Amino acid sequence: MVSDEMARRGTGSGKMTRTSISLPGALKRQMDAAGVNWSAYLREVISQRIKQEGERNVAEAVLLNEKLRRKAPSGWESGRVIREWRGRRR
Repeated sequence: MVSDEMARRGTGSGKMTRTSISLPGALKRQMDAAGVNWSAYLREVISQRIKQEGERNVAEAVLLNEKLRRKAPSGWESGRVIREWRGRRR
C-alpha cells in the first residue's frame, strides 16, 4: 500500500511526465475496486527498482575490478614509485 507521503513525494524532480501501460480489462477492474493510488504506488516501485539496478551495476563493477586486478611483482615498492612520480611533478 502507498502511504500519503509517497503519493505527495512523487519523483522529487519537479515536473512529472505521463506514461501508459496496457492491462487486461479484468485486472483494471480489480485495480479500480482496490482503491489504491496506483500512480504513486508504481512511482515508488519503479524508483526502488532503479536504485536496485544502480546498486547491481556497482557490484558488477567491483567484481570486474577484482577480476582485472593483478598482484604486484615481487619486490615492488609502491611508496617508492609514488614518491618518484610526485618528484617528477615539481
